[in-house]
Amino acid sequence: MTIAVCPGSFDPVTAGHLDVIERSARFFDEVHVVVAVNAAKTPMFSEATRVNVIRHALKEAGCTNVVVSSTEGLITDYCKKVGASVIVKGLRQNGDYEAELGMALVNRKLAGVETLFLPADPILEHISSSIVKDVARHGGDVTGMVPDCVVPMLAEALTKESQKKD
Repeated sequence: MTIAVCPGSFDPVTAGHLDVIERSARFFDEVHVVVAVNAAKTPMFSEATRVNVIRHALKEAGCTNVVVSSTEGLITDYCKKVGASVIVKGLRQNGDYEAELGMALVNRKLAGVETLFLPADPILEHISSSIVKDVARHGGDVTGMVPDCVVPMLAEALTKESQKKD
């Protein structure tokens, strides 16, 4: 059985993330979507919320061979724990390759895990979690950029964020 890992912060998960995950699920027996917890970042959504949103979105998409979890450690340690031989990363045209290549080489050195770069769907490649948050922060409509359930969650989180500033 070939197990792949799709790691990310997914804060929030976007249509681009889901596209890469769904496409990966067609190639591998099992795909682990791993919410990577980065202590250096302050996420908008809790780890549990991000995991639950991804589970909900993938259930709606009919992905039955996908496991969603999280980790605070090295992604290579997670790969070893579940027996994954490959990490899948989606690439956009905005310099993702340069940023991801070094990490891929380190992951191979640490655990012998290869990285598969999957080109983003051209229709979705402009979407990132930070752009989604920025658009929503300025009152823009993010429908279609994120799963439908995320739209009201973003509005609520941004309301709380602005109340903290006041």
